Amino acid sequence: MTTDIAVPASETTAANGHGSAHSTAGFKALMLGSIGVVYGDIGTSPLYALREAVIAASGSGPTAVVDPQAVLGVVSLILWALIVVVTLKYVVILLRADNHGEGGTLALMALAQRAVSHGAGAIVLLGIISGALFYGDAVITPALSVLSAIEGIKLVTSTFDPYVVPLTVVILFALFAVQSRGTAKVAAFFGPIMTVWFAVIAIAAINPILRHPEVLFALNPVHAVAFMLHHGIIGFVTLGAVFLAVTGAEALYADLGHFGKRPIQTAWLFIVLPSLALNYLGQGALLIGDPHAVENPFFLMFPDWALLPMVCLATAATVIASQAVITGAYSLTRQAIQLGLLPRFEIRHTSEAHSGQIYIPRINMLLLVAVTLLVLMFRSSSALASAYGISVTGTMVVTAMMGFVVIWRVWKWSPIAAAALIAPFLFLDLTFLAANLLKVLEGGWVPLALGAVVMLLMYTWRRGSRLLFEKSRKLEFPLADLVAMLEKRPPQRVSGTAVFLTSDPASAPTALMHSLKHYKVLHEKNVILTIETAPTPRIDPSERVRMEEISATFSRVTLRFGFMESPNVPKTLAIARKLGWHFDIMSTSFFLSRRALKPAAHSGMPRWQDHLFIALSRTANDATDYFQIPTGRVVEVGTQVTV
Repeated sequence: MTTDIAVPASETTAANGHGSAHSTAGFKALMLGSIGVVYGDIGTSPLYALREAVIAASGSGPTAVVDPQAVLGVVSLILWALIVVVTLKYVVILLRADNHGEGGTLALMALAQRAVSHGAGAIVLLGIISGALFYGDAVITPALSVLSAIEGIKLVTSTFDPYVVPLTVVILFALFAVQSRGTAKVAAFFGPIMTVWFAVIAIAAINPILRHPEVLFALNPVHAVAFMLHHGIIGFVTLGAVFLAVTGAEALYADLGHFGKRPIQTAWLFIVLPSLALNYLGQGALLIGDPHAVENPFFLMFPDWALLPMVCLATAATVIASQAVITGAYSLTRQAIQLGLLPRFEIRHTSEAHSGQIYIPRINMLLLVAVTLLVLMFRSSSALASAYGISVTGTMVVTAMMGFVVIWRVWKWSPIAAAALIAPFLFLDLTFLAANLLKVLEGGWVPLALGAVVMLLMYTWRRGSRLLFEKSRKLEFPLADLVAMLEKRPPQRVSGTAVFLTSDPASAPTALMHSLKHYKVLHEKNVILTIETAPTPRIDPSERVRMEEISATFSRVTLRFGFMESPNVPKTLAIARKLGWHFDIMSTSFFLSRRALKPAAHSGMPRWQDHLFIALSRTANDATDYFQIPTGRVVEVGTQVTV
């Protein structure tokens, strides 16, 4: 069953409060926070990226002899991937493409969709694809990151080998168990821990570089090009592993609204990028001096006495990286719900000060199950690395495509200039995607399968909701005509205010029609309430409420929320007092129409999709909870509808 309430609005423009928040908050605090949250994923890539790339370049397993020239080529590829993909594409260009201060794939979709008059459907499809692939990333990142950190224990003593997988599962269970408490308390530790992490991995690299300074030749991109030209298909396979070094770049853009452009850019250019570059050069230098260190070049850079502390620090860093992608999944889910791509789920706010800190129990449970299954299926970070990359490269390709639309239509560049800017990045993203697609049979099918399932769910929900809205609209009675009839022949009146929630303010709500039919009474004051979701992240409070008087006893109220906001109806209706409506929650009843869906004989979707849409509608969170309406003030009227 579902409730005919929220349908996203197609157009609105409003400023949000992010600009002022970022200007008043301490710049250093925001930069430190961005180091902890934004760069957790990409910051832990050195644990496995170079190792997997060098193993791939050797054309065999970890026991193969490592060629120093191949090491130079791989390190050069990684360094220039960081410079071109992360620095130029994301830090320099895409961070400027913000939707009223917010970033991320769905924010970019909303921005691009608003800018085009034709082809909006294709933009939505691209947004669905990138959103679906992000969930694949959200499942694989915790599994791979924590597993790769715990594997460092094996270097201390081989007796720990059998305990790597169980210990990883225990840490992941603990990580997901504390999500309901919110990130506010532990977030204060994220920045300092990750700052220590970046300092340590940079310092550890200095000694190997001093021993083998020839590794610095990797800074010359000629070595990257030469490696690709001379290694043929092996070079292409290696490129798929090299991409592991830039996974997490999407987080730069997704977390734009939390920290602002300048803190994220400054942290990358002055702390994160130099530390990562030094560490990859250090690992390369170690491999040039000792090819057998390919077993685990990251941990082998450290002396024996530092191994256990480094495993602990790496575990903390990977948990932080996992935390960032988990909260990203919550934020993406809330955006998808508000944009009409997913049914309503229960959303809990874990901080009074930060609206972005939320917890979604259902998503948390699904992620935990999926992540645990991955760890038990693959059992090692090397095996799991094959499954990584495809979802992220797919998201990056889609981001580049939507970025072209924004640069052309929103920034008002000529299409030729916009294409000239984006084409090199799109070509690189497509090359990385093609290289990662070679790993489909080795595990790459996992994110593709996850993405396909989420895409199907999003498409079915969007399509089914639209068909249901159109069908319901045909059966509804014009509100203006009904009000005119009731004014001429008024029924029995009762004291108080009745609020009827509807998605179509021009038609009489089903709950109102059934109330008149069965009770044959009308309240003294009646409000037709519509809730709109804007394609902007947040709505200015002054534009939150629109009020229109239809007659002496009827008024129409529209509440508007951004797609990053959680709607709170009673709190928002209090704003209407300033507009002349004396709102008292204790004398107000909310009438909702609850629909039981049945498959129709002739539907706009295949029968199996009808059943899927009906199943999804049954999982939707109750509208009373979603809109935060007091349960004691709600009257629900049931109807049967065919789809």
